[in-house]
Amino acid sequence: MLLSFQPLSPALPPVPVRRFSVAEYHRMIETGVLAEDEPVELLEGWIIPKMPRDARHDATIELTDEALSARLPTGWRVRVQSAITTDDSEPEPDLAIVRGSPRTRTHHHPGAADIAMLVEVSGTSLLLDRRDKGRLYARAGFSCYWVINLGERQVEVFTLPVAGPEALYRDLKVYAFGDDVPIRIDGMECGTVPVRDLIAD
Repeated sequence: MLLSFQPLSPALPPVPVRRFSVAEYHRMIETGVLAEDEPVELLEGWIIPKMPRDARHDATIELTDEALSARLPTGWRVRVQSAITTDDSEPEPDLAIVRGSPRTRTHHHPGAADIAMLVEVSGTSLLLDRRDKGRLYARAGFSCYWVINLGERQVEVFTLPVAGPEALYRDLKVYAFGDDVPIRIDGMECGTVPVRDLIAD
């Protein structure tokens, strides 16, 4: 299935704005213009507010963290709601499977070369996660992207990213509530996890 993603938002702001680079975003954090716990993230140069989370969303993150951590091969770990870096963005996915020790990341956030999989838990943020973050993650070359769709109680697995102006994932597989989702790390399947073990009811 061929998937394409549209620009972040067609709405025009009431006053002139501009995009920020990742370096500028870092300087705003370092100088206190943005607090370290500010509920924002940098997406394609825009500083946007993060979506509020409800109890079911956070419980699903915890369940997914537990399920994935128990199945990962040696040398990989789950990071929860921590920043990653691309050329023009610094999103904070709900979960990321990353290689190596946290001590290797004291001066930079991980990028596509360090990450096997990204996961977003989606309730009210489903459109943003499918379209905008999907485009962003495909352009940056993240090989596997899961959207845990709370409304339809399913896991949407996006693979085969294509970069460029029309960034997209070329493949989408949908796993229903009674299915098992394969976990792939570095191109190898390291186990499966039941969708029902990931989603809080």
